[in-house]
Amino acid sequence: MEQTLFQKYGGFSKVSRIVLDLYNRLLDDDDIGPFFDDVDMARIVDHQTKFISSLLGGPASYTDEQISRMHHHLEIHTRHFDRLSEILAETLTDHGMTPQDVETVVQGFEQRRKLIVV
Repeated sequence: MEQTLFQKYGGFSKVSRIVLDLYNRLLDDDDIGPFFDDVDMARIVDHQTKFISSLLGGPASYTDEQISRMHHHLEIHTRHFDRLSEILAETLTDHGMTPQDVETVVQGFEQRRKLIVV
């Protein structure tokens, strides 16, 4: 039986650690950090853990409508999304993901760009 990337990288516990590190980095970024000023971080970390898990072949998933609804009130522009992609790739790499697996996750985000960027 073929192993999913979700299984390869240790399931929810590992993905959760990666996402916590990702948000620490995002909060430190001058352009991205302010998006989280009034956000319930525990809730967003939970959502992002499930989303990234789904991109790795894990059990959780989000519809395009849910993703669009979660971001429709934000003024996320191309430069914000590009910076998020950079920080995401750095974080995944620092947690030991192969370049090919990093690209899989980054492309998963990229495919949803039109749902998020205004």
